[in-house]
Amino acid sequence: MGAGAETPNKNRSLRRHRPMANEESTRGNDTPEVPTTKVPPAPPEPSEPSDWEIRFKYLLADFDNFRRRTERDRVGIRVEAEANLLRRLIPLVEGFQNAEAAGRSLPPSDPLRRGLELLGHELGSVLKFLTFAPVAHVGEPFRPEEHEAVGEADTSTTVADGDVAEIVQQGYRFQGGLLRPAKVLVARATGETEASARRRTNPGHKDPPVPTVEESSV
Repeated sequence: MGAGAETPNKNRSLRRHRPMANEESTRGNDTPEVPTTKVPPAPPEPSEPSDWEIRFKYLLADFDNFRRRTERDRVGIRVEAEANLLRRLIPLVEGFQNAEAAGRSLPPSDPLRRGLELLGHELGSVLKFLTFAPVAHVGEPFRPEEHEAVGEADTSTTVADGDVAEIVQQGYRFQGGLLRPAKVLVARATGETEASARRRTNPGHKDPPVPTVEESSV
């Protein structure tokens, strides 16, 4: 009897404690959740470049230098080949120019003169496109890097002392380089100048002073 009487009391006590557990669980669900901030991961520390990366950079730089050197050599070979061809064509160009000059003595309606003029116009356009140009012009100063003096000539009203007085053989340049220097006659003053003649005829006359750079700029 005593053992059987204790059993209901134990069950009753268990039933009393269960609601309390449910209340605690519901209370825990009612509490608001605190938002948590996510911390971004730290950036990885820079590491030393590996051996294959360094070798790749050196190889890329060598290839870029090789490409530039090859392109420069290719352009130089092409320009030199064109220059050699134009050197061989210089006699033909000069021969045609002489024929065109002789054709100007014909009447303007002559078919030969008209044909030479048309060919001369086309040839001039091609030579201009190739930057093939003469280097000597009468009245311009003598330039030893492009002109070769083969004699002297007296000065005139249009040619001053030290200028090109006459072209014996024309020279040509191409792509900024010299194909053939020009053979010219250089003007040299042999008589007295105008200033010395004035001083001889009028001893009291004085020439005006030459302005300096500072005076001319004012």
